[in-house]
Amino acid sequence: MGKINLSPILLSYYIYPLYSSRPVWPSGLEFAGMTRPFSRKTPRNPTPGVSLARALSKLGIASRTEAATLIEAGRITVNGHSVHNPARRIDMERDTLMLDGRHLSVQPRRYIALNKPHGLITTARDERDRPTVYQCLNDADRRLSPVGRLDKASEGLLLFTNDTHWAHAILDPARHLPKIYHVQIDRVPVDEEIARLHAGIELEPGLTTRPAQVEIVRSGGKTCWLEITLHEGLNRQIRRMIEAIDAHVLRLVRIRIGPIELGDLAKGASRPLTPTELIALRDALH
Repeated sequence: MGKINLSPILLSYYIYPLYSSRPVWPSGLEFAGMTRPFSRKTPRNPTPGVSLARALSKLGIASRTEAATLIEAGRITVNGHSVHNPARRIDMERDTLMLDGRHLSVQPRRYIALNKPHGLITTARDERDRPTVYQCLNDADRRLSPVGRLDKASEGLLLFTNDTHWAHAILDPARHLPKIYHVQIDRVPVDEEIARLHAGIELEPGLTTRPAQVEIVRSGGKTCWLEITLHEGLNRQIRRMIEAIDAHVLRLVRIRIGPIELGDLAKGASRPLTPTELIALRDALH
């Protein structure tokens, strides 16, 4: 049998998580020189191709919501014809896409880490015109999407990428990827309260957190710093856990996501992830 030449675009169509619970990583050009075979399972959607809005997202042009706006405004053409339906199915291998007359092609995959400062919203645009994390990024990186969220009062490690499959793998709760936080609270908890945080806290009826690693890293006077390791990402989870033991969070800093560390990255600064970090992260998610 002759060799099959699969382009990065076609490979990306078969990448986790559409057809398998196991991740199939991008081609060597896209993911630190490591290759994986694509899934051979039959796609759940029998209609070939992808929606036009999703194609633009895959190309790193815009989010799906932003892509839908571009399409409905008539700014996108497929094979020379204007298309106004974001759900229109296209073949990314054969169809020619243009935005305002400019040919669209695959954008290089980007993976960056930001040390998010306190007071910024994790969104590209805020309807109340509050400052966002994007003011920390350069023009080239402002097309990237955040991987998860840190709330306005939280600080620390926040990842950005234009690789949606990579982002989904990191956020998938089934992967149990550890995320480590340093949390300053307004008092020193007793051993029984540490045990409660470790075992799992009922946040509301029917919703109990998974076991977490919790330890006191330093204390002084009336406050202390905890190191909390989570394997899930519920909304305001740490703040709600601390409130459940009748304490309050004074500062919350994420210092690690899997093998990716915040390190000495300056507040408000960003950096690209290294190939070594990408390989380590892939191995942690496998």
